[in-house]
Amino acid sequence: MIDTERTASVTAVLDSLAEAWARGDADSYGAHFTEDATYITFVGTRYQGRQDIADSHRSLFAKFLKGTRLAHEVLDVRFLGPDAAVLTSRGDTVKGKQPKALTKVQTYTLVRQDGRWLVAAFHNTQRKSLMERISFAFAPDTRPKAAR
Repeated sequence: MIDTERTASVTAVLDSLAEAWARGDADSYGAHFTEDATYITFVGTRYQGRQDIADSHRSLFAKFLKGTRLAHEVLDVRFLGPDAAVLTSRGDTVKGKQPKALTKVQTYTLVRQDGRWLVAAFHNTQRKSLMERISFAFAPDTRPKAAR
């Protein structure tokens, strides 16, 4: 049975992260993470802790990511108990209109602390769709069952 209220409260975290990102508000963005959160970027950079995440995004929002916004599509939410969830999504950082295909796959591990869902771990991976198609063509059994 799907717990739609709990699922909605978890997916709302992504919407709120995107709102903070669009404002370029690093402190609000960082507030969505646990004090000891782990954050892995698609290039492999690892940040440890809420403050490290907020500080790095403050610099990114002032330079490389200035004027960008997050686009995301939730793929799955799985609860590991009453206060833990894993959310997978497709996403991208965009400037202007949203692309037809989102190029990253993300995993969020969320925990509920003091009645609020926070991100305890985040991992972002650049999707290589051409490599996927080649793999699936030469080894069809590598295609995920949901995509068959």
